[in-house]
Amino acid sequence: MSERRPEDPPATESDPSPDSVTIEDDGLLRWLLRSDEGAVVIVRDVASTVAIVALIGLVLFAASGVWPPLVAVESGSMEPNMHTGDLVFVVDDDRFGGENAVDGTGVVTLEDGQHGGGTHFGRPGDVIVFAPDGDASETPVIHRARFWVEAGENWVETKADADALDGRTCADLSSCPAPHDGFVTKGDANGLYDQVDGQYAKTTVVKPDWISSKAAFRIPWLGRVRLAFDSLFAVVTPQPLSGPFSSPILWP
Repeated sequence: MSERRPEDPPATESDPSPDSVTIEDDGLLRWLLRSDEGAVVIVRDVASTVAIVALIGLVLFAASGVWPPLVAVESGSMEPNMHTGDLVFVVDDDRFGGENAVDGTGVVTLEDGQHGGGTHFGRPGDVIVFAPDGDASETPVIHRARFWVEAGENWVETKADADALDGRTCADLSSCPAPHDGFVTKGDANGLYDQVDGQYAKTTVVKPDWISSKAAFRIPWLGRVRLAFDSLFAVVTPQPLSGPFSSPILWP
């Protein structure tokens, strides 16, 4: 019968546990990756979560071309095609330009979309995100581009829907004749154009340079998480635009 020599390892030796990993013996990186110390595990889990979120953000940014690529809808001015609390994925306005997009932009108006270009959120024409009157300090608005006008054009007579003017003439509007080239806009649920003075978005004709993005698709209700978070922690955000159906958005 053979005898066990003192220098032989134990018959049932187990691998070292992660607790036995030390900075001195294994280095900082190995210790962070393998240690089961409570604080290290928490740091490792948080770091992993942040890395995953960052990766998702980079992928979304690569597809979108704008940051942030997601916005939460605060009001019902685009109902029934967008709802309060929807999370909307937006893209650079010159990406994925549809058929009949206005020259020099990637935006298809409702007027031109009726002749080709598909539907976006239930109707022809792109839904755009813009700064009212080009003022970046104001809450951005997410409304549909209805038609394109040129500087000096009496668009009330050439292109407007009389129902969306409520009896107003060009002489009644500060934005008519058009002070510059741009888009006339309107929320799908709103009765009047944004360019009708004192209504909704309170903006003149929207220059292409004022457009930050256009809506690509929506995720129902998910934006409520962000809105609830802002409300819970009293996050300071720009004041909503006046008007019962204005459609401001909050950046994630």
